[in-house]
Amino acid sequence: MRSTIDTAAVGRAAPTRVVLLPAAFQSAEDLRSAGFVAAVRRRSLDVDVVLVDLELAHVTDRSVLDALRSGVIAPARAAGCHTLWLAGISLGAYVAVTYAQCHPGDIEGLCLLSPYLGDRRVTGHIETAGGLDAWRPTDHEPDAEDARLWGYLKGVRELHTLVYLGFGTGDRFARAHELLARALPPAAVDSIPGGHDLNTWTLLWERFLETGRL
Repeated sequence: MRSTIDTAAVGRAAPTRVVLLPAAFQSAEDLRSAGFVAAVRRRSLDVDVVLVDLELAHVTDRSVLDALRSGVIAPARAAGCHTLWLAGISLGAYVAVTYAQCHPGDIEGLCLLSPYLGDRRVTGHIETAGGLDAWRPTDHEPDAEDARLWGYLKGVRELHTLVYLGFGTGDRFARAHELLARALPPAAVDSIPGGHDLNTWTLLWERFLETGRL
């Protein structure tokens, strides 16, 4: 797994580290160029930022989860970081949630920007049931893996991991975002006019940083 780190200070690890996971067909350098790291530095946050390149093949076969743990999460802990956030965009957010589901306790926070949350047939079942609180996953879900992901999110208020959601109201996945939003505290949700695009994600990131969660 290719990753680069931008440190808050020379010669030491910051107490907080955020790992940025880009959208499909987007690189770590795209996020740097869009100002994601610069936005952290402008606020003088004592936060190290790790930018990761995701390979679609590794997402599909789930080997990305082991690579994240061994190549990014474990080294951060070894360096002395005590607060770790995964910040994912679209498919990167799917990876972030899946990681938190598979390795509970490894991270302290999830920042999900315009997350891809799996098969729309599963979200359709959740809508038909009346939302996450009422939905009960069954063996007949069209995609068991995505159903397990939503099963994890169903208990989001009881998770030790903090979850923050940001999305554009014109996003093509907005219906799924709204399902998740209704399960979260209002202060953990930010929706703005916008679509599934870099301009929207950049603004959502700026607004997340203003919340003081990092």
